[in-house]
Amino acid sequence: MSVPVVQKVVIIGGGFAGLECAKQLANKPTFEVTLIDRTNHHLFQPLLYQVATATLPSHDIARSLRSILADAENVTVLMDEVTEVDSKGKSVHGKSGNIYDYDTLVVAAGAKTGYFGNDHWAEHTIGMKTLAEACEIRQRVLKNLEQAELIDDVAERERLMTIAIVGGGPTGVELSGAFVELIQRSMKRNFRRIDTSDLKVILIEAGPRLLPPYQEDSSAYTQKRLESLGVEVLVNTMVTDIKKGQVITKDGVLEAGTILWAAGVEAEGIVSKLPVEVNRAGKVTPEPCLALPNHPEIFVAGDVTFMKDIKGVPVPGVAPAASQMGRFIGKLLVNEAVPGNENAERPGFVYWDKGAMAIVGRFHAVVEFGKIQLKGVIAWLAWLFIHILFLVDFRSKLSVFIHWLWNYVTNAPGVRVFEYKPSDYPEEDK
Repeated sequence: MSVPVVQKVVIIGGGFAGLECAKQLANKPTFEVTLIDRTNHHLFQPLLYQVATATLPSHDIARSLRSILADAENVTVLMDEVTEVDSKGKSVHGKSGNIYDYDTLVVAAGAKTGYFGNDHWAEHTIGMKTLAEACEIRQRVLKNLEQAELIDDVAERERLMTIAIVGGGPTGVELSGAFVELIQRSMKRNFRRIDTSDLKVILIEAGPRLLPPYQEDSSAYTQKRLESLGVEVLVNTMVTDIKKGQVITKDGVLEAGTILWAAGVEAEGIVSKLPVEVNRAGKVTPEPCLALPNHPEIFVAGDVTFMKDIKGVPVPGVAPAASQMGRFIGKLLVNEAVPGNENAERPGFVYWDKGAMAIVGRFHAVVEFGKIQLKGVIAWLAWLFIHILFLVDFRSKLSVFIHWLWNYVTNAPGVRVFEYKPSDYPEEDK
């Protein structure tokens, strides 16, 4: 009886795509899997904004990768950052100095904040792609409120109480609505020297409407709802520069104590090390089976891809798409490991569009699924159900549901503390 050949699979990234691929290969004796991520946790990015706006604690949307894959005896989880890919030698190099050999490589490294070539803007803004950034946003906003309570300078107080958000996609929409409700309503009795209703949230979109991928009536509903909450919505407003405490547009200069960037993403830098051309956003277009052209042993998935599926449907950079890609790759590898299937023609990836949704403040959301469009409370309930469904484990689902129930019933989100350091006052703003 022949002993099956063990295939070494290295997965870069523990996000939705990488984790789903690892799950498909878990406890399959023909695979020796190494999952490498520069953090030690899987992050549920769709709820990052709720950490940033003090609605949820960070541990509700993040869980240890080792814990998730604890029962997968053939999967090794390593916290390292891949810095080089040697496609000829079939190995990747970690920042730790370690070298990881592979027979199959799955690159699902995810995306980072992109500034459309204006990388110097990062010095004065905060993105929203990592847990650290979400916590930094929360800390910045809350610290600015504390400082506004201390000072008498009217102009400086107004600056500290202004939040500028660049980007009118789902992230910008959700952030702006949540911040207005958190500070103007939930925290209105928390301060004595400032009036939290003076908080100004400015949402800036370069295009003609918010939520560009959505239907026009969903965009119109979203803008109307945000404006009713008190958000100042600026559409057709191109940002030309960002400086310390200033957003410069074609129409003038906006002073803001907090500047958040939600306008663009690009693939993580390791993608540029792959033996394939990348587009302006650092993403790659793979074969229909998600392998790289001329490199059937290297797969890409999730936010690092720019592609259409075999039916010609554009695959968006959202969590369900990444999960489907990771699952597809895992199942393909398992199928090819069956004797006799080694040289079988690979199928093409088919994306199942599960719709789009965005929450627009308390008890309001927009949901689109094919020809179905939902708005208001019904859409919000659908958003709530689907997001809890996608959380990684029961503990997270139960914890998030309890937090949400408490927050919405009492109108009192409780994650309002931040770590004090002696250097915090006076603070050097970004």
